[in-house]
Amino acid sequence: MLKFIYSLGIILFGISLGYVIQILAGRGMIRLPASIDRLRKLLQQISLLFINPVAIVGAVWIVNIESIRLAALPFNGLFAILAGGIFALALSRILCLGPEKTGAMYCCGSFTNIGSIGALVSFIFLGEKGFALVPIYKLFEELCYYSIGFPIAKYYSSSKQTEKILERVKVLSRDPFILVTLTSILLGSLLNFMGIQRPEFLKTVVSVFIPLGAVLLLTSIGLALKFKRVRDYLKECISVSLIKFVLVPVLTASLAYMIGFGKIDNGLPLKVVIILSSMPVAFIALIPPSLYDLDLDLANSCWLFTTSLLVVVLPLLLWVLSRF
Repeated sequence: MLKFIYSLGIILFGISLGYVIQILAGRGMIRLPASIDRLRKLLQQISLLFINPVAIVGAVWIVNIESIRLAALPFNGLFAILAGGIFALALSRILCLGPEKTGAMYCCGSFTNIGSIGALVSFIFLGEKGFALVPIYKLFEELCYYSIGFPIAKYYSSSKQTEKILERVKVLSRDPFILVTLTSILLGSLLNFMGIQRPEFLKTVVSVFIPLGAVLLLTSIGLALKFKRVRDYLKECISVSLIKFVLVPVLTASLAYMIGFGKIDNGLPLKVVIILSSMPVAFIALIPPSLYDLDLDLANSCWLFTTSLLVVVLPLLLWVLSRF
């Protein structure tokens, strides 16, 4: 129960803090040192380029990465993203949704909040070793979003806007966020393989940096959050919730079990897969609908609805993990 309260409290605090700052600044009640958009980017840069890399190095340093089967972990994460998108397209067809709604549904079914909420929950529920597997699981996340997710979303757009998808993918090879994450994983793995003892103080640093990084990312989300009427998209929200919290987790966890993740480090990789494949819609799911004139209100409603359902999902995850 304490783990549930702690994780949910951090999530609510981060998002609420950003949203309150956004409202106060919009009404002129406070004066920010920079624009909302610039402040969002600054918070993301601090978290992803400084705080998270330190936490990743410290966590990967002590995790058990000897099993060759862990090489399948990023492909397991890729499978979850692709499966979510396929389920979304299938349910959109069943619901007889138009192109603009189908494109937005695809983004919500595919794009998952692994980096901020997923990483935070993995750390609180499973500790440093669980958190260390998160960047490995999400290794192909950005590549999949930009090379597959964005083009599929654009396919359903009525917009005449042109965009070079290959150029967007090429930019990923120079993206500092991706390069820093990969470097952190490699550095932590190298220290791990060399058998160097991790300094004791780093345990405290990691335990502080992981929730701090999550709060900064969640605050950046709150700064851009726009509430819409969820009830207008209730059937779509329920459908996406079914994908996020039932279909994808069951399928992805079953695959992880067949690979043998349950036999590694007391089932730690399997537990991480269960958590990360059960996360709500990612905030990035709102970007393609905005770019390609899809149903942005639908995407926003699904994000809000699935994130709110964490109140129910997190206790269920704790119960499931306790069965192992």
